[in-house]
Amino acid sequence: YAADKDPLDVLSKLGGLDICGMAGLFIGGALYGVPVIIDGFISAVAALCAYRLNPLCAEYMLPSHASAERGYRLAMEAMGLEPMLLMNMRLGEGSGCPLAFRVLEAACAFTNNMATFDEASINDDYLEEIREKDCYTV
Repeated sequence: YAADKDPLDVLSKLGGLDICGMAGLFIGGALYGVPVIIDGFISAVAALCAYRLNPLCAEYMLPSHASAERGYRLAMEAMGLEPMLLMNMRLGEGSGCPLAFRVLEAACAFTNNMATFDEASINDDYLEEIREKDCYTV
């Protein structure tokens, strides 16, 4: 594909200012280590453009939901990404992003605020037997 050889040329000829701006946002997110949500087909196209310019950008891309558009699936496959939500949504840009933010906020809250067994005064002696067993034998 021509996009593989010269993604900037393809972007300048086929991408509107919205796609160019979003591609720049994905690149900037990667540059500054800030994750950016991919939400829907148009932002997936912009993300793919950024990825074609620098594949390392994908490490900072978080696909929110699986768009029903065929091109969305192809873009995700090309970047090796999987959306976090599979909800058969076809509501346009911005519909899965608020849901993804809530999932990410919950994950961060669990990680940052969940008490350890010691902090919660839970006796975990019963786990010793499980820890000693060889989990890989049937």
